Amino acid sequence: MPDVTISARGEDRIRSGHPWVYRSDIVDVSAERGEVVLVKGRRKTALGYALYSDRSEIALRLLSRSHDVPTLDMWRSRLDAAIGYRASLGIDATAYRLVHGEADRLPGLVVDRYGDYLVLQALVQGVDRLLPELTGLLVERLEPAGILARNDPRVRLLEGLEQAVTVLHGTVPEGVEIREGRVRYVVDPYHGQKTGLFLDQRENRVAAAGYARGRALDAFSYNGGFALALAPVCTEVIAVDISEDAVARIAANAAQNGITNVHARAMNVFDELRELERRGERFETIVLDPPAFAKNKAAVTKALSGYKEINLRALKLLQPGGFLITCSCSYNVSESMFADVLAAAAVDAHAEVAVVEKRMQGRDHPVLMTVPETYYLKCFVLRKLH
Repeated sequence: MPDVTISARGEDRIRSGHPWVYRSDIVDVSAERGEVVLVKGRRKTALGYALYSDRSEIALRLLSRSHDVPTLDMWRSRLDAAIGYRASLGIDATAYRLVHGEADRLPGLVVDRYGDYLVLQALVQGVDRLLPELTGLLVERLEPAGILARNDPRVRLLEGLEQAVTVLHGTVPEGVEIREGRVRYVVDPYHGQKTGLFLDQRENRVAAAGYARGRALDAFSYNGGFALALAPVCTEVIAVDISEDAVARIAANAAQNGITNVHARAMNVFDELRELERRGERFETIVLDPPAFAKNKAAVTKALSGYKEINLRALKLLQPGGFLITCSCSYNVSESMFADVLAAAAVDAHAEVAVVEKRMQGRDHPVLMTVPETYYLKCFVLRKLH
C-alpha cells in the first residue's frame, strides 16, 4: 500500500475532523499521482486512507479513518447512501445533485441528475483515475440513458488534469428538458454553467416565490430561474443579465412555460440598477443572485465593495414592505461578512431593514460541520420596513 507521512500540524487537522491535508504538511511520500494511500502520523501511526495528488496544494483528501483498505465496495456503498439521501428529500424536480463531494464522503466527485441523464465532474486525480469504475457503479445503480463528464472546470488544472467534456456512457443530447416544480427548462449539459444549471438555488427559488408580490426585479438572472419562479405571484418580472445568450434563454424558457409577464433585458446589472434608480422606478420584490465576486482571498475587498453597491441600489429601489432576496456564492465571503455588508448598505440607503430568513444552498448540497469550505452559498431574505 502506498503511503504518505504528514506533519504534526497535518495530523492535528485530521483529528479535528477536516479531511484535507495541504502540501506544506507532507513530510514523506511513497505514492504515485491519484493513488489511494495510507496516511501516517509523525510517529508512523496509521490515521486512515486518502486520495493523493502530486500537484494540488490539497495533497490529501481523506477517504476513511478506518484501518480497512478502501475497496470498490466502499465507493458503491457511499454512492448508495448519497442516492438514498436524495430520494428521502422528496425533491419536486427532475434535476438535482446526487453526489456532493466531501459532504457525501466521496471527495472530488460531483454527480448531478438531469432527468434520465447524469452529468459528473472528477475534480481530483484520484477520482479521475477511478472514472471507469465509478461510471460502472452509476450505470449499475441508476441505469441512466447517458453519462456526461463535464471535466472542464479550471480547478482540474490545479490537479494537472486536462479540461475535457466527454460522454462516458450511452448518449447525451445537447438539450435536456427538466422540471423544477411547475417550471420547465431546457438545460445544455455540455456548455451550461456548472453542469448545466444552478441546482444549489432550487430551494431558494421556491422560498423566494413565497415572499414575492407586485412588481419584481431579478438581477443576474442567468436563465431566469428566479424570474420564472416569481412570475405566477407577481404582476411583472424584469430579468436582467449581461449576457445576450442568457436573455434569449430566459425568453425561450418563459415562452415554453406560457409565462407572459417576464421581460428580459441584456444589461450590465450595476449600470441598470443605477438607471432604474435615476428613473425613480420601484419594486415590491428584488432578487440579487450575482456570480462569485471573490474567487480567492485577494479579491475579497473588491467583492465586498461590489456586494455593497448592488444591495445599496436594490434597497433604494425597494418599496417599503417589500422583500429583497440577496445572495452570495463566494466562499471567501463568510456569512458574517456578508451580513455586515448588508447592514452597511441599509444604513447608506437610509432604509430600516429586518432579516426575515437566512438560507443556504439546497439540501442536496449538504455542508460538513467540520469543513467550512463546503458552506459557500449565503441567502438573506430582507424586508424593508421604511
